[in-house]
Amino acid sequence: MPGISIITALPHFVTQEEHRELTSSTPASFSELPAVLYHQESNSSITLDPPLDGFSTQDCSSGTAYVLSTVLIFWSATAGKGLQVTYPTISLHAISRAKFGPSIYCQLDETLDVDEEPSADEELELRELRINAQSEASLEPMFEALSQCAALHPDEAEEEDEEEFDDAFIDADDVDNTEFVTEGQGEL
Repeated sequence: MPGISIITALPHFVTQEEHRELTSSTPASFSELPAVLYHQESNSSITLDPPLDGFSTQDCSSGTAYVLSTVLIFWSATAGKGLQVTYPTISLHAISRAKFGPSIYCQLDETLDVDEEPSADEELELRELRINAQSEASLEPMFEALSQCAALHPDEAEEEDEEEFDDAFIDADDVDNTEFVTEGQGEL
């Protein structure tokens, strides 16, 4: 799935309460469980810098932001389409109170969509996404929901780096303590 895409229909999702009911007994398949809604922000708008081909400034001007367990979506009912962002694509998210007004600021790293990593000489260009809410009071809950959902989708590169150092730590039960005693040290 591309990191940023234009969609023509909202994916099926359930509320957290509906999810608890669905998982109160073991489902036949966990992969068939629908996405979970963590936060919904009506009457919001977004800005994209640089703009995304196929999603105009007018498409960004009014809609609903959906923070789902699987993806972040901005849906423009008037345009009949939306913008979908995968969580690994969101390299940074924060509450912003800058000159653009209170918003959720996101940096989107689209290099995950390409097979080759950019070289050290190439400048990494990030797309900026701002989710502008009607009320400043809704920024904190939206930020918390984004944080929770992002944690459900850890960065694969970071996981590979962590696995590389798994052998760097030694379990004390697996070591013969006598090999660490050096000459001249007294016993405790």
